[in-house]
Amino acid sequence: MALEFGDLDLEGLKFPQDDPLVITPIIGNYSVMRVRVDNGAFVDILFHDTFIMMGYNDSQLTLSDAPIYGFNHVKCKVEGAIQLPVTIGEEPREATQMLNFQVVKVASTYNAIMGRIGIHAFMAVPSTYHMN
Repeated sequence: MALEFGDLDLEGLKFPQDDPLVITPIIGNYSVMRVRVDNGAFVDILFHDTFIMMGYNDSQLTLSDAPIYGFNHVKCKVEGAIQLPVTIGEEPREATQMLNFQVVKVASTYNAIMGRIGIHAFMAVPSTYHMN
């Protein structure tokens, strides 16, 4: 099942707009606010502070040698990777997928970033928008 965004999702928006898409999915049984959907990011990222606040610890991470580069093209160290279930939507239109997050110790206004791999896993596609 593909997730779709429709006219109801546009309520309160003024056009033209270029705000990032920010969602609140359930990640590993926790409602995680401020998750940026970023089709420019190749991997799914979970920031270390959020990882710890969710009750996980570094011993649960698997080694990861995937290089991650920030917006300024500076390489940042990956602490490790963890596979967690991610649920988006609400019944009856919800979907859950297992995503592999790269955990990084970097300051961010977001708690996680869903990159192209996560977006593709959910097959998220826009439905027809009617802009006035």
